[in-house]
Amino acid sequence: MRSAIEAHDFGAVFRIARSEAGISYSKIAAECDMKPERVGALARGEGRVSTFSKITQIADALRIPGRMLGIVPRYWETVEPTTDKASARVNSTQRDGDLVRRRNFVKSSVGVGLAVGLPDLEPVEIGQRIGEKVPEQLRRRTARLRRLDDVLGGGDTYRVYIGEFQATKSLFHDRSYSQETRTGLLSVLAEQAQQAGWAAFDGGKHAVARGLYEDSYAAASEAGDSALAGNALAFLAYQESNGDRLAGVKIAEQSCRTAGPDAPAGVRALLNERLAWAYAVAGNDTEMERALKAAETALGEKGENPQPDWVAWVDSNELEIMAGRCWAELRRPLRAVPVLENALSKYDDTHARDKSLYLSWLADSYLTSGEVEQAASVTGRAFELLSGVASVRPRERMASIIQKLSAHRDLPAVAEVLEMAHG
Repeated sequence: MRSAIEAHDFGAVFRIARSEAGISYSKIAAECDMKPERVGALARGEGRVSTFSKITQIADALRIPGRMLGIVPRYWETVEPTTDKASARVNSTQRDGDLVRRRNFVKSSVGVGLAVGLPDLEPVEIGQRIGEKVPEQLRRRTARLRRLDDVLGGGDTYRVYIGEFQATKSLFHDRSYSQETRTGLLSVLAEQAQQAGWAAFDGGKHAVARGLYEDSYAAASEAGDSALAGNALAFLAYQESNGDRLAGVKIAEQSCRTAGPDAPAGVRALLNERLAWAYAVAGNDTEMERALKAAETALGEKGENPQPDWVAWVDSNELEIMAGRCWAELRRPLRAVPVLENALSKYDDTHARDKSLYLSWLADSYLTSGEVEQAASVTGRAFELLSGVASVRPRERMASIIQKLSAHRDLPAVAEVLEMAHG
């Protein structure tokens, strides 16, 4: 079998970047420190790159994980040779499906990554006063970078997000600006700190995440951005619920009060959704249902106020998934399973990190109801989606499910999943 480095098809990545994101080969060449003609040759399938340093350089430039660059492995690099015709047909079908899924995943990664072209900033020389347009330019960059979280885990996005936060912090401390621009920079810093904090949390850096959420709350409060301040507290509450459940509830309640009743509808929907989760973890089903109802009501409003980009992902399907997760956490599988099954049937596989995480609650609910083989099937699907995603949270959830499934290792469906997990 050929080595992983030799198997990378960089040409496919470059073609996708140009066709799906509109990135010229010359720009790719500049970002990857290559000659344009070399990029063009690779895109035509001529030659290959085999050095590890160049692989990592391309991965960094396009902001997609290096292990995902090899999106078109050859037949002999994905399926062991077989002389059995039936097995060959199965392998061929499986191979074709895997290639489609991997191609779609990387296509989405390139489409939402830095390769789509971040908005340019006005050049700021050392000692130069920052213009009033810079905060909005930074906010647009932050919104564009947020799309990375749709398909990648915190292990891959953290470095990008923390770099943007630190760069903005340097501008804030080392440059001069008007009071209006100062307020705008503080608001952007709060948003970027939340983005970096979420990636840190997703990547298992819990202490770092907490510090960034606290930084975000301080910056948002100083900027007078109550919606962002409330969201910073909601992040803290979500993290705190993993330990001190009552503290998680108190912080989640505070997040809703901080944002206030005049916050944009999407913000109120998001914060009430996270409040519902805190109540569910604490075992309070009555308050959980009340919070979910408040989130649903807010989501149904058609106000004229613009919604911030950081709540754009909150929709009726996400709310349905949260409801299913809450019922699963409360050990109510008859309520959780149909809700999660319905919502996840509409959830695209390109959101691999989130879908695998949500599938863990579905698997857990099946186990609670005694449907062991169904739980094993869902767990296997979650493992397939997790391949190549640098995220700690779903893997921690999967470890718990696997431990519970181990008691049923005599069932063939369970044995297969256990082998997959240990592999």
